[in-house]
Amino acid sequence: MATVSEPPAGVEFVREDDGRVTAKHVESGVSSFGDTEAEALRELADALDSHFGHGEAIDDPEAYLEEQGIDVEIGESGKPPWLE
Repeated sequence: MATVSEPPAGVEFVREDDGRVTAKHVESGVSSFGDTEAEALRELADALDSHFGHGEAIDDPEAYLEEQGIDVEIGESGKPPWLE
C-alpha cells in the first residue's frame, strides 16, 4: 500500500499529545482533528465547507446541539467545553 509522508498542499498536520492528529488549512486557519491523518482531513473538509458557506443551514442551532448531545448555550462566554 502506498503512503504519503507530505500533507496535501496548503495543509499542515500536528500530532497531539493524546495521539490525535490536527489538520490545519494554512490559508484560512481552519482546523479539525481525527484519530488519523485521513480522518482529520475528512473533518477538515467539512469544516472548510462550513467556513466558506457551503455547509447545510441549521434552522434551530440549539435544538441541533441538543440532538448531538452537546450541552452548551450558544453565545455562552468562557472556555470551550473540551478545555474544562
